[in-house]
Amino acid sequence: MPRGRVIGSHSRKLTVKSDICRVARSPVDRPRIVNVAICAFDNEAKNVRHDTKPRQEHEGNANNYASFLQWYRVDKSKIREDLLDLWVPLGSGPNADQPDKAAEIFLVRSAERSDSLPLQAWHSLARSALSWFISRTSINGLLGRGSMHVFSSEQFQKLMDASGFTGPWHSLVDLGAGDGATTAHVAHLFEKVYATDISPPMRWALAKRKFTVLDVERWHEEAGPFNVILCLNLLDRCDRPNTLLRLLRNSLVPGGRLVVALVLPFSPYVEVGERGNHKPSEYLPVRGNSLETQIIGLIDRVFAPVGLRCLVWSKLPYLCEGDLGQAYYFLDDVIFVLEAQPVSTRS
Repeated sequence: MPRGRVIGSHSRKLTVKSDICRVARSPVDRPRIVNVAICAFDNEAKNVRHDTKPRQEHEGNANNYASFLQWYRVDKSKIREDLLDLWVPLGSGPNADQPDKAAEIFLVRSAERSDSLPLQAWHSLARSALSWFISRTSINGLLGRGSMHVFSSEQFQKLMDASGFTGPWHSLVDLGAGDGATTAHVAHLFEKVYATDISPPMRWALAKRKFTVLDVERWHEEAGPFNVILCLNLLDRCDRPNTLLRLLRNSLVPGGRLVVALVLPFSPYVEVGERGNHKPSEYLPVRGNSLETQIIGLIDRVFAPVGLRCLVWSKLPYLCEGDLGQAYYFLDDVIFVLEAQPVSTRS
């Protein structure tokens, strides 16, 4: 398999065990979120954070087979039994702890592009010239680089099946969809596919895929309610994440599903918010230092109080296409499938 490295989720810096830890761009160029009235999606910020709090180091050599095994595993001894019943393993192989076919294809393609010296030279030159005028996300959209992978169609379908969702598969909206690569994996399941992104090149890419592009602030007014909403790796960039969660809950049809992906350990960072210090105006009460304890906190203290019940959850690698230095980058992503609860049952 191609080489890769882990990037710290707090500072989005490399935290590999090497002699020199190079500062790397964010493994995802999905938009930051700012909140004016409703959370809008802002890609105009730099992707490398400048805070100094490190994330726990991991072995980043993807040629080491053991490193792949950790992508799909959690320490089950730290998870309550009732939540273990909701766990859905999404890895491949006899132990469900290896990349599936879609992830392998993504990694191989990333390695091929990383090894192309003419392509990487062109990207480097173009980034240097364009960075004076537009955001990194928009540059990636123009160059067709920095693509991401969260889950495959089969993994998404497995989550939906395990959550008891049987349809209707009428409408899907992906908030902050970037170039639509992740959306494309599941678009064929739905009659109507909507997406949002603040970057013009990304919106062009979404429209090219025949997705209906909605306004970043009025998406819930222009369409919806929706059968399925994707909120992938956005809550830790949102100035008012609780407000966003309530809006997402209210934008679901009865029996609909909200799919939330979140990089853990949790480390919020708002590029442009009301406080002006990169800290969110609303804090999510996520406690604990380990991934497992934070999973429990999210389900009990974040989702439940706003009327969202966790039906199933899993863990996946959050992959991003690399560059000349590394074939790809990855973070630990936890996926939750949530259902809106009746008002009378909210805690």
